[in-house]
Amino acid sequence: MWQPIPRPLHGIADVAYIPAVASAPETVGFTEEETATTLCRAISGGTLVSALVTKAEWGAVQVMPYKAHLAIDFVTSAFSLAAPWLFGFAHNTKARNTFLTIGLTGLVVGLLSRPEEMDPAKVRKLKLRADALPAL
Repeated sequence: MWQPIPRPLHGIADVAYIPAVASAPETVGFTEEETATTLCRAISGGTLVSALVTKAEWGAVQVMPYKAHLAIDFVTSAFSLAAPWLFGFAHNTKARNTFLTIGLTGLVVGLLSRPEEMDPAKVRKLKLRADALPAL
């Protein structure tokens, strides 16, 4: 029977997704498409910020509910699917297909993720551990 992926695995997917999207213009080879390159950097940066502020095991500053993180992932994925036509680079096969892949990957990971919030007791425990660490 199918089971949705647990929240920590979504964090691992984010850790892989962020650098993959940021480096896609160079990796796939569409750096000449400035708009697509800029959008890759913006999507990657936005996902990084979203991941870092999510109330989840991987969140550095846990202020945003996990369900809000999933909603942002969904909106970003839908935007990625439409971006080649919205920004006029659909003629560039590499850029277009990369954005379709980015969008579909985000949708699949989001739809497969359990939408449950982290247990408040676990949040407190992680906060106590963080507070015990030396200041930077």
